Amino acid sequence: MMKAILSGSMCLLLAALLGSVCAAGADEQNQDLLNVEENHTSSVNQSALVQALAGEPSGELTASEREDLLYMAEEEKLAGDVYSALNDKWNLRVFDNIGRAERTHEASVQTLLARYSLSDPTLADGEFSNETLQDLYYDLVSRGNTSIEEALEVGAAVEEIDILDLNESMSRTGREDLLLVYGNLRRGSENHLRAFVNNLERRGVEYSPQYLPLEEYDAIMAQ
Repeated sequence: MMKAILSGSMCLLLAALLGSVCAAGADEQNQDLLNVEENHTSSVNQSALVQALAGEPSGELTASEREDLLYMAEEEKLAGDVYSALNDKWNLRVFDNIGRAERTHEASVQTLLARYSLSDPTLADGEFSNETLQDLYYDLVSRGNTSIEEALEVGAAVEEIDILDLNESMSRTGREDLLLVYGNLRRGSENHLRAFVNNLERRGVEYSPQYLPLEEYDAIMAQ
């Protein structure tokens, strides 16, 4: 499974990390980076992102920052690819809406790749350079193809894993540009998690977190 699943202690850093992100992005411009719809779909405003990043220093990434950024590019793509495959199977609006939003998340990471002159590692739909993500993609789509309820639980699982990985990446950098993008991606994943859980509840399914600590999950759902 993905590397964040092995890092249970990361949730303890959440409050401090989010506090630093909020402080770094407190101006009005940065508050417009994430467009949130009533259905919890959260897309990144690419033009606002480019403008916000223009005011942040770049410099040279550490080895762990480069690794995290390349990994996150493929992980954001994985979400969109999984939702596209499940939408083809079940034709549910939540997969279509969130799938399209995930492409803006992917684009925001690609903006950082270009900023640091890193080659984009993403491949064709359903294909991944990272073997762990490739195996995870096959597993998630296979699970999601068994029933609509299982597909929605897969969607929630993807968002939980994404939140954990973003927490971990944020803990390994102090760069304001990375924290700005990762923080907004995390907000988007929180919204998308709520959307999948709401869809499950409308179908009479009581959802329990699959990867997030219960305390962190409850805090997200209470927002």
